[in-house]
Amino acid sequence: MVDDDGHIREVVRFALGRAGHSVREAEHGRAALRAVAEREPDLIVLDIVMPEEDGLATCRQIRKTSRVPIIFLSSRDDELDRVLGLELGGDDYVSKPFSPRELVARVSAVLRRTAAPVQPVGQENTLRCGSLHLDLARHRCDLGGRELVLTVTEFELLRALLSAPGRVFERRQLIERAYDGEHHVTERTVDSHVRRLRKKLADAGADPIETVYGVGYRLREDGAA
Repeated sequence: MVDDDGHIREVVRFALGRAGHSVREAEHGRAALRAVAEREPDLIVLDIVMPEEDGLATCRQIRKTSRVPIIFLSSRDDELDRVLGLELGGDDYVSKPFSPRELVARVSAVLRRTAAPVQPVGQENTLRCGSLHLDLARHRCDLGGRELVLTVTEFELLRALLSAPGRVFERRQLIERAYDGEHHVTERTVDSHVRRLRKKLADAGADPIETVYGVGYRLREDGAA
């Protein structure tokens, strides 16, 4: 839990503690980076407006080496901040003032998506399309022999698209598959995550995701761009 407001940290620690989570605290971005370097957590709740180093800069640093889920927490309910936070690699965004119960629910939802799925006996653990491979058991993405570091949300979006190459998925269908049907996820949030995912794929040499305007997204059947 990263926030410069001690009262907010106390409220969040109490709420998450009651839900069975162990919570470590940091009062600004630099302290958070040190804590993550010492022992990576299962999830980070990260305030945006902080001294020393703000949440967006902190997220940018974390994403260089880690895919740990991040939920942004901010008093600035500004759409630009929300979109920027998601495109930097955030998995969710909660505005202050917030309901501790809602925050706990969102933490639980993201952690469910983080948990490695148990594959039924005999079911393929790898999804493939052209040079794009997803190893579901190891939560690893490989494009043309190059490993891509994806966040949990990005991985689940790509998994949904890879499950049926050539099929057009509406944004609502992607929310059901990649976000476990969470009611608070908006279609704009999906667009932000897909945009970041496509950039990572393009940086690795290909962008097999196509936008079907007015409908949603699909993965090219040959897995190439």
